[in-house]
Amino acid sequence: MAASPHAQSARAAADAPRPHDLLWARGVADALHGGSPLPAWADAAWLAVAPMVVRREQAPPGYVPVGLRGSDRHQRHAAYLAEAAITRRTPPEVLARTRAWEPWGDAAGHACRCALRMLAPQLDALPWAWGITGGAGFAMSSGLPVLRESSDLDLLLRIPRAPDPAELRQASHLFDGLPLRADVQIDTGTGGFALAEWLRGGPVLLKTDRGPRLVADPWAIVAP
Repeated sequence: MAASPHAQSARAAADAPRPHDLLWARGVADALHGGSPLPAWADAAWLAVAPMVVRREQAPPGYVPVGLRGSDRHQRHAAYLAEAAITRRTPPEVLARTRAWEPWGDAAGHACRCALRMLAPQLDALPWAWGITGGAGFAMSSGLPVLRESSDLDLLLRIPRAPDPAELRQASHLFDGLPLRADVQIDTGTGGFALAEWLRGGPVLLKTDRGPRLVADPWAIVAP
């Protein structure tokens, strides 16, 4: 029996790339669209193995906003990727669920690996999905040595509904005493913000696909 239009729409939404997802594509150079040419470091050999990360921005129809990164910290390039060229998608949650840090052999990621071994069981027990983003997520998924020993560990918590503030504050203590700095982002479904900023109280800078907004309650913002 064929799926209903509603079921097909729900499946398409679930499969659609979201901010922080890592994407691979065929013919990357030809599938990218943007106002500036690719930098020299984004050559064919690099594009063949390096994933692209989904950015928060509105893209032209049929495209996904992506960011390319090189082997050095300053090497970044923003563009739009043709959806039809996407061959693989890895959400941050998959890296957490598959314990991607265990087979990861990069010596520069030792502190990240130790931190994740400590954190993972406790993060799994939280009522929210979590994942690995930033340089650690990029390195784990690609095997490319982009981390430094001083690199932060970037993590994502997906919290689509306003949580009990006390519960979120208690969860924040999981990141105390780690062997490195953890940069934790909260994704509400319509935007993202830094947990550290929310903990300080007052308005937070919510990053949305229509640009950043300073808001008192990030969960009160709904998609247009």
